[in-house]
Amino acid sequence: MTAAQQSPTPSAQQERDPRLKEIDTLTLKQWLDQGRVQLIDVREPGEYADERIPGAINMPLSSFDPARVPASTPEKPVVLQCRMGSRSIRAGCQLLEYGWPEAMSLKGGIEAWKAAKLPTTRTRNAPISLMRQVQIAAGSLVVAGTLLGAFVHPAWLLLSGFVGAGLVFAGITNTCGLALLLARMPWNRGQTL
Repeated sequence: MTAAQQSPTPSAQQERDPRLKEIDTLTLKQWLDQGRVQLIDVREPGEYADERIPGAINMPLSSFDPARVPASTPEKPVVLQCRMGSRSIRAGCQLLEYGWPEAMSLKGGIEAWKAAKLPTTRTRNAPISLMRQVQIAAGSLVVAGTLLGAFVHPAWLLLSGFVGAGLVFAGITNTCGLALLLARMPWNRGQTL
């Protein structure tokens, strides 16, 4: 393995601002065990309820307010975390814009944490994950558009095409409008943990 393969290229956000740091799962685990880190989970409440890193506080990106984030100190830094790392980087950029000298994000998010076989916590009767909700909603719309197009009027096929285009856009931009809409639904909000 070459040195280039061992150190991945930084994200576009990090290239713009070197004050945005990423830490690995083992470092975070060590800091959590020592009680010397404040972990902020920026996923939506439904995702947080479904599965989270023990000790994380939920502050969803959809309503993220840098003024409400506890102050980071050298003795107890704040680390942001999401599912894969992109939302926590966006939250970190908000902290930097707010005036923080640096921001830290868990590289690979909770998925990297789970891949390292580290423990997670779940809430009983939590709603299904936001990703699964998006898959169910998008799939249902595609099936409905196809069936309506076949049996009612061909114009209904545009619904399937619209959903497909939306999924392509979500994949390219890493921003899913359907996920943002579903995150605002009553069953995904107001989770008290």
